[in-house]
Amino acid sequence: MEQRELKRDLSNRHVQLIAIGGTIGTGLFLGSGKAIQMAGPSIIFAYLIVGIALFFVMRALGELLLSKAGYQSLTDIAEDYIGPWASFVTGWTYWFCWIMTAMADVIAVGVYVQYWFDIPQWIPAVVCLIILLGLNLLTVKLFGELEFWFALIKVITILALIGIGIILLVMGYETDAGSVTVQNLWEHGGFFPNGMSGFLLSFQMVVFAYVGVELVGVSASETSNPEKNIPSAINKIPLRILFFYVGALIVLLCINPWTELNAAESPFVKTFSLIGIPVAAGIINFVVLTSAASACNSGMFSTSRILYNLSNNNQGPANFAKLNKNHVPSNALLTSTIVVSVGALLSKLIPEQAFGIVTTISAICFIWVWGVILVCHVRYKKKHPQLQSKSTFKAPFTPFINYVVLALFAIILMIMMVSEETRPALLLTPLWFILLFILYWNKRNKEKHGKI
Repeated sequence: MEQRELKRDLSNRHVQLIAIGGTIGTGLFLGSGKAIQMAGPSIIFAYLIVGIALFFVMRALGELLLSKAGYQSLTDIAEDYIGPWASFVTGWTYWFCWIMTAMADVIAVGVYVQYWFDIPQWIPAVVCLIILLGLNLLTVKLFGELEFWFALIKVITILALIGIGIILLVMGYETDAGSVTVQNLWEHGGFFPNGMSGFLLSFQMVVFAYVGVELVGVSASETSNPEKNIPSAINKIPLRILFFYVGALIVLLCINPWTELNAAESPFVKTFSLIGIPVAAGIINFVVLTSAASACNSGMFSTSRILYNLSNNNQGPANFAKLNKNHVPSNALLTSTIVVSVGALLSKLIPEQAFGIVTTISAICFIWVWGVILVCHVRYKKKHPQLQSKSTFKAPFTPFINYVVLALFAIILMIMMVSEETRPALLLTPLWFILLFILYWNKRNKEKHGKI
């Protein structure tokens, strides 16, 4: 019985920085290059729009988490306000979200390694997975410590980029592509060089850049003082979005005219190459490599814990709840790692398309999860008006803003259907939900049969 409990060795220091680092990952470091190629400087507006929408999602999540002390996950909330089927589907979809995100990260590892070595993408992807599996089978404390330092490196890197960019801007520094100037934002075809269509098509990658933002609220709920930490963590999100996303992109586009950036490489690495610091470019490539590896590590960690919780809630196989001698859900971890390894296979079969496919599927599934949060919040407002008068952290402009954000998500899905690049993944994703509904009804029928 002593190994039925997960070890909770993550300190508040770990939780807070992992939450910050979790929202800064492959979507920004690699995916932003592709998004910039689509939208040009208007990508700044796309990041602002999605960032603001997700702030309202987080405010809704914060109010829900604080409305009942027993909430430990999104599935608990979904069960209360939508029903058991929503809990089952959302729980497994959240696992799938992080599987797809970890796949994107492991594919990115292969892309980054090619900066130094001319080897197939799938080889470093497989090596990375094997190393991370070994680390995750050890103690939770080791995971927390590694992620703390990896997250710190990411934060320092963006701070350094912004700081250097401001200095170059003041100096009017000359690069091979011209002067570092604010005019680079509009002098190469204007803010919307590819028209409104390019701007809209960038939203898929922008959504992917924000995946995991809900971890800020969920992580804060697991600290010793959630009533203080949840509002604090969520209210800092707009500042983080403005600084780490919008600020970093403005600096990048002042140094690099958007026409100089390649969709297949990290704009952060390209920037340091352009300003004549090749050694720094190599260092930045190492930073974004460790960022992708750590994000994949977080994905493997979280997916194994999601399977563990699903098993304990009788929504998954009992084997997933078994812990090894280090109190790690090893069966759940091995299963998740095997599924994530499909990303390495995709790197071998379709290296050019792999990243786009998995990021699209991840974005679609996260839109489901965020949509469930908004729907639950609307139902909470209708079901418990008496709790709202006592709430110390009310979500603003509800329910109107909930419907506005849901409409934005619907528009983004329609844009994905129009785009030839994202349409195949969008058409494939419903198969996942059909499978889940079939599994849920089978489970429900077995339970009913067992009671008779």
